[in-house]
Amino acid sequence: MVVVMAPGAPEEQIHAVVDRIESTGSKAFVSRGVHHTIIGVVGDPERCYALNLPVMPGVSTVLRVSAPYKLVSAQAHSGRSVVHVGPPGHSVPVGPNSFTLIAGPPVVESAEQTLAAAQLAAAAGATILFGGTFNARLCPYTAQGLGEKALTVLAEVREATGLAIAVEVVDPTDVELVATYADMIHVGSANMQNLPLLDRIGRTGLPISLTRSTQASLGEWLMAAEYLAQRGNLAIILCDAGIRTFETVTARTLDLAAVPLVQQLSHLPVIVHPSQASGRQDLVVPLARAAIAAGADGLLVDVHPEPENALHNGQQCLAGAALRELASAVRQIPRLLDRSPTVVNG
Repeated sequence: MVVVMAPGAPEEQIHAVVDRIESTGSKAFVSRGVHHTIIGVVGDPERCYALNLPVMPGVSTVLRVSAPYKLVSAQAHSGRSVVHVGPPGHSVPVGPNSFTLIAGPPVVESAEQTLAAAQLAAAAGATILFGGTFNARLCPYTAQGLGEKALTVLAEVREATGLAIAVEVVDPTDVELVATYADMIHVGSANMQNLPLLDRIGRTGLPISLTRSTQASLGEWLMAAEYLAQRGNLAIILCDAGIRTFETVTARTLDLAAVPLVQQLSHLPVIVHPSQASGRQDLVVPLARAAIAAGADGLLVDVHPEPENALHNGQQCLAGAALRELASAVRQIPRLLDRSPTVVNG
């Protein structure tokens, strides 16, 4: 069961509902979105329904939710959610009726390289800059990121370009540091089920992009999102970067069916990371086109001013003609689906 509070319901009304629910021995989990606060209820549903919660001040509706992921389920919302990334008045919407490009270098190598990548990304239509700072690399000999130095570089580039910044975190002890710099926290596929990390990230209140693990079912992916939401944060974007199959020609296999399926199961926005899914520059744009046509709310794409000299994943980074092709797709295809590409707010 979930209780949907009315827009703008004050804290005292929310606390009153929580207190009444917990008086029955049930558990109440409050999760806040941009427009609505949702209270997830775990306990005997019949005892909770006997509380007559719909008549309490501030309550909009009470819903029975059969899915185990109650807060992120489509049953808990009357429509699909929009997540706003960045400061009020200058935020970037991610969700239905718009299309958002997130782009940037897999690794922040220097201030010059990051600024050049950001300018390329912005020229292609990106409104959010992703830059690798703390990277989850299984091979110890590949670039692991510059840590806080990279965060300061991204902050300077944000000031210069107006792009919001998304930063990946791999260690729970780095969450508070990253939260002081980032507009959005990114969870890579290797950490989708890193529960101590999700616990810390969910409590920051920042928007989160949660990447599906290469071996996760859709239900497991949504349960990881539920874990974040239960920490009080509904500003979650689901990111599909491909799953592991028997195929070896590509890095992963992009599961395009996941886009419309998850949009039916959950109210959260869904984006696709074709660079990581393919691992090949020549496949990024075709997969990006397909993802937009499938209804994705956005893309995450690797961009580098000199892919051949990139410290990591240069073979999947876009520049030059390939990036111009992506820009054309981002401008044209969403409009065919009655969606408007987002723009940088000045």
